[in-house]
Amino acid sequence: MKTYTNFKEIDNDLKLYKLERDIAWEELKLVKGEFKEDLQPLNWISSALKLTGKYSFIAIIKKWLFGK
Repeated sequence: MKTYTNFKEIDNDLKLYKLERDIAWEELKLVKGEFKEDLQPLNWISSALKLTGKYSFIAIIKKWLFGK
């Protein structure tokens, strides 16, 4: 535990903790926004189409290389 010798040290630490809290709050808001964006149905459709395209391409290549 830190021992303070004057009020200026206390004020400096309080300002530092407030800034750290504000930064953490902004980071949390950013994560929340990214999470909300990821949950939108349009993003699901886009992801599904990308996966379908990727696996379809692999299936076509396998069929072309190995016959059946």
